Amino acid sequence: MEPSHTSAKLRVAFIAPSLRILGGQAVQADRLLRAWKNDPDVDAWLVPVNPLPPAPFRAAVQVKYLRTIATELTYFPQLVRQLAAVDIAHVFSASYSSFLLAPLPAILAARALGVPVVLNYRSGEAPDHLQRSAIARFALARVDRNVVPSRFLVEVFRDFGLDASIVPNIVDLERFVFRLRNPLRPRLLSTRNFEALYNVACTVRAFHAVQQVYPAAALTLVGGGSEESALRKLVEELGCRSVTFTGRVAPDEIARYYADHDIYLQSPNIDNMPTSVIEAYATGLPVVSTNAGGIPAILTNGVHGLLSGINDHEALAGSVLALLADQRRADRLSRAAHAACASYTWPAVREQWLRTYREVAPRHVGASAAVTQP
Repeated sequence: MEPSHTSAKLRVAFIAPSLRILGGQAVQADRLLRAWKNDPDVDAWLVPVNPLPPAPFRAAVQVKYLRTIATELTYFPQLVRQLAAVDIAHVFSASYSSFLLAPLPAILAARALGVPVVLNYRSGEAPDHLQRSAIARFALARVDRNVVPSRFLVEVFRDFGLDASIVPNIVDLERFVFRLRNPLRPRLLSTRNFEALYNVACTVRAFHAVQQVYPAAALTLVGGGSEESALRKLVEELGCRSVTFTGRVAPDEIARYYADHDIYLQSPNIDNMPTSVIEAYATGLPVVSTNAGGIPAILTNGVHGLLSGINDHEALAGSVLALLADQRRADRLSRAAHAACASYTWPAVREQWLRTYREVAPRHVGASAAVTQP
């Protein structure tokens, strides 16, 4: 695509993963880009941190280390070319090696070109990452604005002497339609990827305990990742029935999984502000979760859902069983959670992003520059 060049518009490059990587950064970047489309104040487009290399080198993406080299050699020239034609760089960031490979080059290139940087840090692993990485602390201290999606990360940044402001994740209330589950049935859903920090094994164990009380209970696991084989083996060892592995699901298709289930269950060890919880709120699924990271900042126990300790599958199962035994309580939690979604709608979030952009924008905003998207 080509961005328009109306002089009144802020030109914002979103430097983030494309949906070829199905994760929280890519999904939120995609939702924001769709929301900004045809906006009178902002012209935003994606500079993917995971571009496909030119055709002659595309086979390299199938080889682990060659993939990184080929991607970086493609990413950096595109990044510099795009940043030369924008007013603001909106850089999405996770932790550890991904910080070094994608956000850090974007920060350095933008600073060299005199482009303001809004660093949108989104990782629940921030406490450990910032403790370990002097490079990350140095870089984050020198961007124009750090923006995070939760109070949890504001507090983490403050512990390291870094300022940050909150702009929450967004949810589309037209796509994720609310309804109460009445009667509430033991149809459980998890949409967390199969990586160690999300501890989906704990979800499986909690489900197994639920199934001892409700033999017809069912669990759907939406996602993929390095622990899939171990999770399948665990399901078999426990003798769980009615467990469905769907694989990764595109963002445009995820709403139907929420619509088809009754309780949302997750058990991360580390987390920030998971979009999945907000999606469950929007669709009326009562949420049962561990109290990891920033989750208590968006889910008050007994108000918006039920929280248990990390890696405590028995407590998680007990929360699910408590909901199934008390329809009125489940309905009350669902209504309160849905009411909280007002803070995560585009009209509310748009104003926060627009104010952030305007505060860091250079005075010469409006200078036209032609650029064709890759």
